[in-house]
Amino acid sequence: MSTHQPPMPQAPAATDWQAAPGGPYPGYTSPIPVVRTHLGHALASEWTKIKSVRSTMWTLGVFLLLVVGIGLLTGAVVEANSDSESLSGENMLSFGFFGLLLGSMCIMTLGVLTTASEYSTGMIRTTATACPSRGRVLAAKSIVFFTVAFVTTLASSGFVAMLHSSMLGNAGADSPTGGQWLKATVGVSLYIALLGLLSLLIGSIIRHSAGAITIMIGAVLAPLVIALFMAASSMQKLQEWLFEYSIPSQLGAFYDNGLTGSGPSGWDPLWIMLGLTAVVYAGAYALLEKRDV
Repeated sequence: MSTHQPPMPQAPAATDWQAAPGGPYPGYTSPIPVVRTHLGHALASEWTKIKSVRSTMWTLGVFLLLVVGIGLLTGAVVEANSDSESLSGENMLSFGFFGLLLGSMCIMTLGVLTTASEYSTGMIRTTATACPSRGRVLAAKSIVFFTVAFVTTLASSGFVAMLHSSMLGNAGADSPTGGQWLKATVGVSLYIALLGLLSLLIGSIIRHSAGAITIMIGAVLAPLVIALFMAASSMQKLQEWLFEYSIPSQLGAFYDNGLTGSGPSGWDPLWIMLGLTAVVYAGAYALLEKRDV
């Protein structure tokens, strides 16, 4: 008597995810679409980071409070205690200098935290795993941070400039020229954004938030403090150089009110900061390629 044999199981049909012979991984291809990553992906990642962390909200919030608050207070005091004769020939936009000088500390702090905080939390390992190209990561951080710092500074400095123009114009001050408007808004915003980018690069080099912030604050304040104690006549030239090329003096040059009558003027401080940032960027990139995360 014959017995019924059950049908033998057949091999499953080839599916779409099985690779054709000769592929990069013979026998398997991921069902997830694979695309070649580029700078745009790194930019999207860094933008997500910078808008998600609380440090961005706090530092930029304090920056806006300082720039607008001090600008409003300064404008009100000058308007109440000046007349058209005392304001004649004065660049009314220059009173925005004080708020921006203090506010630059916030931009520098955010710049340091953009890079150094990832080393303290260990997030840099995840970043390096997702994007092994370290140069691309540094470029993406730099572009995103510079854009955020520039736009924020431009909006706040432009608002304060319009505020002062309205308040002091009513007091009889001369109207600023187009060149003065450009330097007091776009020029000073580019300078502060570059100063923040320099802080970002120092944070990448030092890899320690507190240390990098201390270095940047020292770079702003130390030249002035050191120069004040140089009383000897033999050190007069060095004292003048420290005054002329200190960051507060360069920042004041955008308002034509540097600490001294000589030194950088016009757009010179912007080119100085651009060259310094480029040199530090090259050093940060070289160290990033050589060191472990």
